Amino acid sequence: MAVDELQAIIQRCQILEEADFKGEDFNLFQVAGQKCLEDGYAAQLLEVIQNEKNKIIIKNMGWNLISPLVRCIFMYKQEDDKREHCLRILDQLAQLCNPKELFLGLLEQIEQTSGEQVCPTVMLLLQPLQTVLLKLQNKKAYSVGLSLAMIMNQLTPLPVPYTKQQMQEDKLGLCQCCNAVVNFAKPFVNEVVKNMEKTSECNDMELKEELLKFCMKSLKYPLLTAQLEQLEGIEEHPFRHFATEIIDILWDIRELIPLVFSHRKGKSPHWENQEFADIERKNSADSLACLSYLMIVQHFGIHCFPMVFSPSYLLQCNMTHIEVLLKRTEESVLSKGLDLFESCLLRMEDNSLLHQYLECRDFINVPQDLVKVMTLCPIEHLRKKSLNILQLFIDKFDTEGKYTLFRCLLKTSNHAGVEGYIIKNIKDQIHLSLTKAHDNIWFTGHHLISLLDLVLLLPEGAETDLLQNSDRIMASLNLLRYLVIKDCETDNQTGVWTTLAKIKQNFLKPLHVGLNMSKAHYEAEIKNKKENRREAHSSNTVCSVTVSGEKMPAMTTEMQLQVLHSALFTFDLIESVLARVEELIEVKIKAVMDEN
Repeated sequence: MAVDELQAIIQRCQILEEADFKGEDFNLFQVAGQKCLEDGYAAQLLEVIQNEKNKIIIKNMGWNLISPLVRCIFMYKQEDDKREHCLRILDQLAQLCNPKELFLGLLEQIEQTSGEQVCPTVMLLLQPLQTVLLKLQNKKAYSVGLSLAMIMNQLTPLPVPYTKQQMQEDKLGLCQCCNAVVNFAKPFVNEVVKNMEKTSECNDMELKEELLKFCMKSLKYPLLTAQLEQLEGIEEHPFRHFATEIIDILWDIRELIPLVFSHRKGKSPHWENQEFADIERKNSADSLACLSYLMIVQHFGIHCFPMVFSPSYLLQCNMTHIEVLLKRTEESVLSKGLDLFESCLLRMEDNSLLHQYLECRDFINVPQDLVKVMTLCPIEHLRKKSLNILQLFIDKFDTEGKYTLFRCLLKTSNHAGVEGYIIKNIKDQIHLSLTKAHDNIWFTGHHLISLLDLVLLLPEGAETDLLQNSDRIMASLNLLRYLVIKDCETDNQTGVWTTLAKIKQNFLKPLHVGLNMSKAHYEAEIKNKKENRREAHSSNTVCSVTVSGEKMPAMTTEMQLQVLHSALFTFDLIESVLARVEELIEVKIKAVMDEN
């Protein structure tokens, strides 16, 4: 019987000194203890462990029972008495075993678990692990850091619940586990706080640094990808609660404000391998970006936030974080970047952002990233939001800043729709300049002429794809029409009349040629399709279209004709506005000549 075997080993070891225990004794104890657990004699094993006479034996050998003990706990049902006995054994082992040996045994169990068992195993072992760590005298900070790193590494592969339903179900137990890990860390936070209260400096810098690493990892996972908006029907949002606890730890160990404002990257280890150094830098950037989002957008820890900084300084501090978030493609992360950018901009008054900020690299990179979201993101509401934020960003700059930003975006966007939108903004700024009492040098005179050189031209001359660039061309023609109507040749405030010959040569003339070529091409295509329609109909021929390696639904001849007619309509529209612009120019020139 398993219990008899165990008692025999116990009696044999009771007469030995602690130093005389051999490897064979350890193995026999482990095998007999494991058999007791597997055969259902957990109550008898508990009695053996609680017996004061066996204290030395359990201290040295008890940690060997951790692996079979964990297996049995998960094997028994919640209400089973045997499970309760196993839990009490685990508690006793945490009290009696050699802390160093038991620490390694517990960590080994956490490391070996995977998949659906990760969160249950971590939550089961957190309390005994905490008990053991509090007993450790040597390398305590290292052991706490190793424990937290191991736990976070095991949790990181798990998917983060995002919807309300997923959070409520919490199938893998991640929501519950994250908050349990924070409670596990609290005694060590309190230890650091007490040290700092005694002296102005923390005596245990190593433990403080390990807690900081844990907070940085938690900001990257799960908080960076978690849904952190208030959700109706959830009394205590698990990730909002977790975020609050992480912010509180950072505040307690006096690292919150340095992280937010000093752009500190943490004391990352020196890596000889550049690849490892880059990963470390990226992880730190993700964590700091998430921290800024939590404070600026969700107002976690806002009571700690110094209210002495100007909105423009806050924007400058956060542009690096915004850039990090906007480069990601996940909806949960990308939306945080847009929210952070919007929140910073809404704090500012229009026209208050100085043009000198555009000398900072981030102020050029972020709007370019925003354009990529507007044009490439597959999620419609994020595309729309990014467009609104781009307009908000434009509105905040002073006049010179707007001028510089327009030039930059016209040169870098490479998207006709975005260029058309920028040209419309240029038109609005010119209108303000012409209607205001004071002079605006940036959207009149030689500065404007320089800007018009970028606007009133076809990228590839007469061979430009007019259909692809129709948004830009229409916006440019509307701008030119506005300038001709609003600015008399005698006043010439905008300088458009001075550069009219250049505009005709670089824009109007090649546009005429391009329209004629494009219309002729599409009309020939239509004629060809119509001639072949009967033949195509009889053979049920369809046009196959492939986009990004995926076949799109086949196009019938009728559908192809609709597309071709739509293109012709676009050319007619451009041609009519072009004719109107040229007519207005002639009328204005004739009026001046008649007057002379």
